[in-house]
Amino acid sequence: MKDSATLVDYLVIGSGIAGLWFAWKADRNKRILIVTKKDSPESNTNYAQGGIAAAVAENDAPRLHYQDTVRVGSGLAHPDVVTLVTAAGPRLVRELWDLGIKFTTRRETDGKVEFDLGQEGGHRRRRIVHARDATGFEIEQGLLKAVRARGDVTIWEEHLAVDLLIDEERKCCGADVLDKSTGELKRVYARFCLLATGGVGQVYRHTTNPAIATGDGIAMAYRAGARIANMEFIQFHPTTLFGHRINDRVFLISEAIRGEGAVLKTIDGKDFMPAYHPDGSLAPRDVVARAIATELARRGEEFVLLDCTSIEPSKLRERFPNIYKTCLSFGIDITRQPIPVVPAAHYVCGGIVVNTWGETSIKRLFAAGECACSRLHGANRLASNSLLEALVFAERAAMKANEEIVEEESISFERLGGGDRISFIKEAGHDKQAVIDELLNRLRNLMWYYAGIVRSDSGLREADVQLARMAAELERFIPKNISIPILELRNMITVAKLIVACASRRPESRGLHYNQDHPFPDERFERDTVVSKDDLGFVV
Repeated sequence: MKDSATLVDYLVIGSGIAGLWFAWKADRNKRILIVTKKDSPESNTNYAQGGIAAAVAENDAPRLHYQDTVRVGSGLAHPDVVTLVTAAGPRLVRELWDLGIKFTTRRETDGKVEFDLGQEGGHRRRRIVHARDATGFEIEQGLLKAVRARGDVTIWEEHLAVDLLIDEERKCCGADVLDKSTGELKRVYARFCLLATGGVGQVYRHTTNPAIATGDGIAMAYRAGARIANMEFIQFHPTTLFGHRINDRVFLISEAIRGEGAVLKTIDGKDFMPAYHPDGSLAPRDVVARAIATELARRGEEFVLLDCTSIEPSKLRERFPNIYKTCLSFGIDITRQPIPVVPAAHYVCGGIVVNTWGETSIKRLFAAGECACSRLHGANRLASNSLLEALVFAERAAMKANEEIVEEESISFERLGGGDRISFIKEAGHDKQAVIDELLNRLRNLMWYYAGIVRSDSGLREADVQLARMAAELERFIPKNISIPILELRNMITVAKLIVACASRRPESRGLHYNQDHPFPDERFERDTVVSKDDLGFVV
């Protein structure tokens, strides 16, 4: 296998909203390389239906957005971070608009054009700026167009970052990157690196995340020695279409549809949410997901119903065209029939610990977006805060990198580590692939039942034991030949271990973490759960 090396100023790993916004905000005339393991539009951003939360309405203010975010965060949202992010919301939305992002608008009676704001669970105001029900897709396409127009940005598609390069001074100096089309391992040296690799949803049996969401950035950062926090807080989206999959993910039914009047009901037509929360179907996501899980377990049923039929049909079709068309393709007319829905893994509130400039605990390594733990969300993410968080921290990371880059500074290549070279095979043999598939199925089932919406002490202990066994089984494949499924499975086992380890260290119930053996919050654990490789001693 032939190896090659590339030197850039900024290496961006991931091409979602965080990676693209960093590239857009980076100084001109710098060498910027974006590495993405799929086609560049493929990301969690691309599937974000709801929108961006920002206090742009006349009856709203960042202070109110702050209050909603802190309340939903269950005691763990950091006030300084929440202030920073909510204050930046209106400006950043306007910047996207000026860049050409086509958010949905409406014309007032006085002729003034305003954003058509949606409302979602946990928000006390209409503050969701959206592009109908395909906001993420609109933003992704707009930012890609803007970034590609810059002459100093190169995008490598179909490239998988394998591991970070760390020198003897514990500085990140690049990454080893695998060209999936040729099998070539490329060494990329960089003055600054940004991890913007998205989430971990593929660890679970049911997820809204695309197939690429295998926790690569978090796993790489952990192996490099970075601090990781709050991985126990996995947000399960309450409403995804039951019984149908699209490219190994379930189809998300946006929370915004409940903001317009849709109601959750049991199969026999009972509106059950008022028994769980005064906000009913617009309760925070953790409450709704647990309520659905409780009803399904109690009644022995596989799904509940989301009834949209009280909403005027033309409004449904206009406001939610993607949901309407997708459901119709599966034989469900949402203007006349309720939608069968179940919860699915959607978003990780924890990740790589960063400060307010997006800096990790490793020098010259930044992180932004879902793979980062900025402490904005605390124990539970307020709906539609994720895209805003990604914008804020990607921008601030770019500002910090722009400020600190020194042109004459050289990288000491001879002091760089990077691990042993690997031998890549495009396709594993039938026998090996069968073993990999079996391990993956075991992993997803294990996490779904033992580290999912409801957990227990014994379940977490069993998950920990089983993950150690899976890691040992996988290691038998690694020494000689490696394939993309093996690399991704290694990362998935790593992030699964981090989820279980963090959950085991929180013997209480708070936000998205519910342990039936400790069903109430405990003020002793009103703090972040921070772990590292040195702490856990677990490496796949």
